[in-house]
Order: sequence, then C-alpha cells, then structure tokens
Amino acid sequence: MRQRAPTRFERIAWPLGFGIFVLLAWEAFVRGLDIPPAILPAPSAIWAAIARSTDILWVDWVQTALKGAVSGLIIGSLAGVAVAIAIDKVDFLRRGLLPVANFVAALPVVGVAPIMVMWFGFDWQSKAAVVVVMVFFPILVNTLAGLEATDRMQRDLMRTYSASYTQSLLKLRLPAAMPFIFNGLKIATTLALIGAIVAEYFGSPTKGMGFRISTEVGRLGIDMVWAEIVVSAVTGTALYGLVALIERGVTFWHPSQRRG
Repeated sequence: MRQRAPTRFERIAWPLGFGIFVLLAWEAFVRGLDIPPAILPAPSAIWAAIARSTDILWVDWVQTALKGAVSGLIIGSLAGVAVAIAIDKVDFLRRGLLPVANFVAALPVVGVAPIMVMWFGFDWQSKAAVVVVMVFFPILVNTLAGLEATDRMQRDLMRTYSASYTQSLLKLRLPAAMPFIFNGLKIATTLALIGAIVAEYFGSPTKGMGFRISTEVGRLGIDMVWAEIVVSAVTGTALYGLVALIERGVTFWHPSQRRG
C-alpha cells in the first residue's frame, strides 16, 4: 500500500515540534540536575546571551559569515567550475592538474590557515582564502562528474549538428552537470562556515565568530559561546536552504526535483 505524501504543513510541523521538544528536554535536564552554566547552559540562558549581545553577534556575523565564508564560497565555487571546464577541455590538464587538486584537497585546514594569515593578513581576506581552498575540490570533482553525465548518443547528436565545444558545453553538458554542481555547492556551504571560523583561531582582528568563541572560552562565558554556535548553525542552515531553493529552480527538469 502506497503511503500518503506529507503535506507542506506536516513537513514543517514535524521537525519544528521535535526541535521544541529537544529544547524543553534540554532545559528540564539542566535545571533538574542543577548543571553549572560553565558546563552546559540552559536554552533560556543562551537566548538571554543572544538578546543582550545582538550588536556583538551582528559584527561577528558580518566579519565571519558574510566577508569570510560567503566571499570565499563564491570565489572558490567559480574557480572550481572554471578549472573543471579547463580540465575537461585540455587533456594535459586532466593528467597534470587533477592529481595536484587531489593533493590540495588533502591539506589539513589547521595547517593551511596560519599560512594564509601570513600571506593575506589578519583580516577577512585570509579567512576567505582558507574557504577557497576548502570548497574548491568538492566543486571541481562534482563538476567534472557532471560534465561526464551525458551519454554517447547525446554527444554524437551534437556532433551531427556540427556543434562546437562551446555550444555543446552550454546547451548540453553544463545543464546536465547542474545537479552535480549543486550537490558540490551544498557540501561547500557547510565547509565554508567551518573554514572561516577555524581560520580565525590563527589570527583575527578583535571580531569574528572564531575570535569570540576562543575568547569567551578563556573567560568561561559558555553562554556566549553557545550563542555564537546558534548563530553559526542558523546561518549554515539558511545558506544550505538558499542553495537548495536555487537548485529547485535551475534543475526543475531533473527526476530528483519531481514530486508525486
């Protein structure tokens, strides 16, 4: 027997209700066992920290999420797609550049971050550079896989029409690659925020989520640390949702976007 598809209200109500249940259980757990705020603050204490520190959280969000993560994500994604097309076009690059890209993907962020700080300074530019390194490889690999997604009959048909490489790329192969590129973008959105925050541990002006978390941990301001974590999680979820929304509009023809 085929199950009924959930309505839009049910798709929102179930996760929202479960989230509220988790918060209530968390609050009861902390209050019931009298857990010190330095170990685990209650959700009400975290919300109070957010309410009294909105100006600080806004400055940190602009510095880390907007300047560091989003700018790095855009630059890294464009670079990944461009290099993937170059590798697809030139066989020499496929043989030489792809192994180098694999090597770059294996570099640890804790090793790359201090180098980028030395190269680009302590402000957001060095954080964006770390994000570029982190998101470049997922976009590159997914774009290359997408460019190979068309079958031989489709490519032969384009040759029959005397289509050039650029025409075949724009009219057939890039549209077919879009589901793969968006898969890479959804992975990259979470990596971007993590990379920007971790990079701030290795040098930052007196603002930013990573700077604030490291400072408040030293002062035992754990409620403020959780406030930064909440802002980071909400931002990451919003970025992921934005990419998924754009994907639905661009790849509406793909079977994964069809319902029913």
